Amino acid sequence: MSEFLVNLLGERLVNSEQADVDVQALGSKLSLVGLYFGCGLNGPCKQFNGSLCEFYSKFKKSSEHKDKLEIVFVSSDQDQKHWQDFLHEMQWPALPFKDRHKKMKLWNKYKVTSIPSLVFVDATTGKVVCRNGLLVVRDDPKGLEFPWGPKPFGEVVAGPLLRNNRQTTDISSLEDHYVGVYFSAHWCPPCRSLTRVLVESYGTVKESGQKFEIVFVSADRSEDSFKQYFSEMPWLAVPYSDEARRSRLNRLFGIQGIPTLILLDAEGHMITRQGRVEVLNDPECRLFPWHPRPVLELSESNAVQLHEGPCLVLFVDAEEEGELEPAKELIQPIAEKIMAKYKSKDEETPLLFFVAGEDDMSDSLRDYTNLPEAAPLLTILDMSARAKYVKDVEEITPAVVETFVQDFLAETLKPEPI
Repeated sequence: MSEFLVNLLGERLVNSEQADVDVQALGSKLSLVGLYFGCGLNGPCKQFNGSLCEFYSKFKKSSEHKDKLEIVFVSSDQDQKHWQDFLHEMQWPALPFKDRHKKMKLWNKYKVTSIPSLVFVDATTGKVVCRNGLLVVRDDPKGLEFPWGPKPFGEVVAGPLLRNNRQTTDISSLEDHYVGVYFSAHWCPPCRSLTRVLVESYGTVKESGQKFEIVFVSADRSEDSFKQYFSEMPWLAVPYSDEARRSRLNRLFGIQGIPTLILLDAEGHMITRQGRVEVLNDPECRLFPWHPRPVLELSESNAVQLHEGPCLVLFVDAEEEGELEPAKELIQPIAEKIMAKYKSKDEETPLLFFVAGEDDMSDSLRDYTNLPEAAPLLTILDMSARAKYVKDVEEITPAVVETFVQDFLAETLKPEPI
């Protein structure tokens, strides 16, 4: 276990007095690490930090599992004084301020998109146990549900489900169905836009004869808003009054923002977290149930994924529909190999793959990242680290792509700033 933690966190952490903490000595009984991503100048982080301190103190004093959990602070502070002041408020160790490379690796590995964020990971493997620790702190203040591991979807969603005609049903309505779990709210404009499209997609899939159901999990601010919004939806919903079940579903899927559409297969296993992107990119639902594709064509609707971790983007000289196919075929074998490798380890792929032609979206991305105008141009963009890796060669072959990817994963490439 200690060897793994050293690889994940480094050999030394620091405590609130900035004294060294030996990662090897964190404790042989440790089974869970909470990675706390935050910033001392962020208001929500300051507020959550108080709740986490109270939770941590109670857990360490009274839980029978007190030796099995440690929190590690992963700061995004840019100023050392602010970092140091915030660290003084904490009872747990932190990554050293100067270890920016390790911090960005953790941000990318665990797909952190907002702060504060608390991700519980297995101390021996690094696999995510619970992605939304903020809800653990709120919903289980005494730590009675430790280690907060994922439960089957059917168990978490169990209970009455509403139809918008005010009748109720139960989870038997979901048996043998593909299921979309839709986290949304009426106050959120992107949610309302997606809902309009999703209603059409839902009807299209149902008319095709496929077994498909959606469960709405509301983030509305009142029951009246929930009722108004749900009246526009032809599917099912968790009752607004059942806040505990809504929270458990948010925790199960690690929801960090809305709208989010999770797609599950008939056994309740996740197909994709990117249901929103898939619905917007496939209005005729030809690709339903939207299994992840190894290579995507960059578009306005899926560009949000560029901010979810490192992405390989192959820019080519293509303007017409279909002209991107050769580029996709070029990088697809390595993309499939990477996906299969990490899926076999039950881990998320560390790299997404895109092809981009000549259009406004590609031009904006080139301008933002200050890329040369060359085509073809092979790049890896890491937006959260504000880093880019560029392979500007006359001919891009599968061997060139594979070497570029393997060198990136081995951390032997030198980044340029974005």
